[in-house]
Amino acid sequence: MNKHALHFSPDDIARARRRIAGKVLRTPLVQSQALSEASGVPVHLKLEQLQTTGSFKLRGATNAVLALDETSRANGVVGVSTGNHGRGLAYAAREAGIKCIICMSCLVPQNKIDGIRAQGAEVRIVGSSQDEAQLEVDRLVAEGGMTLIPPFDHADIIAGQGTVGLEILEDVPEVGTILVPLSGGGLISGVAAGIKAAKPDARIIGVSMECGAAMAASLDAGHPVQVPEQPTLADSLGGGIGLDNKFTFSITRSLVDQTVLLSETEIADGMRHAYWEERQVVEGSGAVGVAAILSKKAILSGPVVVLLTGCNIDMNMHRRIICRETLDLMHEGEG
Repeated sequence: MNKHALHFSPDDIARARRRIAGKVLRTPLVQSQALSEASGVPVHLKLEQLQTTGSFKLRGATNAVLALDETSRANGVVGVSTGNHGRGLAYAAREAGIKCIICMSCLVPQNKIDGIRAQGAEVRIVGSSQDEAQLEVDRLVAEGGMTLIPPFDHADIIAGQGTVGLEILEDVPEVGTILVPLSGGGLISGVAAGIKAAKPDARIIGVSMECGAAMAASLDAGHPVQVPEQPTLADSLGGGIGLDNKFTFSITRSLVDQTVLLSETEIADGMRHAYWEERQVVEGSGAVGVAAILSKKAILSGPVVVLLTGCNIDMNMHRRIICRETLDLMHEGEG
C-alpha cells in the first residue's frame, strides 16, 4: 500500500459507525433461496438499496460531512458524482445545514439529477465525463474555498462505506465470500478492510461492467489509468479512479481476491432476477453481484453475501429492462 492507504485502518470504520449512528439505516440482510440453489452455497442479500437515499453512498457522505471542522462547514461542500454519491452528499449536507454543489457530466441520467436537486443541492452539468466535471469542482475549491468531498478516494468516505462490512459480520459471522460492485473502490476498500481484519480468509470479489471499468483496467496495468466512459446499464460504476489515487487503488489491489466483468446482457439478467425472484428493484450497478453469480464467473466459498447497492433507476427504463423490451441505453440512460 502507498503511504496514504497505510493511514487508513479498521479503527476508522469503527469510529465512523459511532459517528453516523442514528443518521443512516442499518439495512436488512436476507437469504436468497433462488441464488442459493443456483450456486450450491448459502447466498444472502444485503439490501443496501433500501438506504434512505436509495444507495450505500449515504454512509460515507454522512461520515465525511460530520467530520468537517467549522470553517469547512461554513464554506460548504462540493463533489463530482455519477448520481448516488451526489444524492447522499446532498442529503447529508442538508441535514447538517451546509451548502452543497454537485458537478456531473452529461452522461448522468436525468432521474439522478432530479434526485439530487430534490435534496436541495445545486447541480452543475459539465462536460461528458467525470474527469471534465471534476475541473469545475477544482475551480470551486480554489476560487470559492469550498471543501471537496470526493465519491470514493477519501479516508472518511471509505470508513463510512466500511460500516456495511461490520453489519455483514454481525449478521453472517461465518461469511466466506462477499460480492461488491466495483467502481472507484470506496465501497470495496471499506468493506474489504473491515471484513479482512476479522476474517482474513474471506473472499472479496469486485464486480463491474466490461465497458469502461476503470479500477479493473488499473489493476491490470498495475497503476491508475484513464478509461473512456461509455453508456452502460451500470452507469453508477462509470468514471475514473484518479491518476493521483491515494487510497482505493492500493487497498483494492491488496485486499480484493477476484475481479469479475460483466456484459450488458448479464447485468440486465441480474436486474431481472432481483425483481422477479427476489422482489427487489435494483439499478444496474446495484445488481452486478447477482449477475456475477448467475453468470457463474465468480469463484464462491459459502456462505456468500451479495451487496445490492442502489435502487435509483428511472422506473420506466426498469420496466422495459425486466420485461426484456430494451438494452439500448445510447440515448435513454438508466439509473
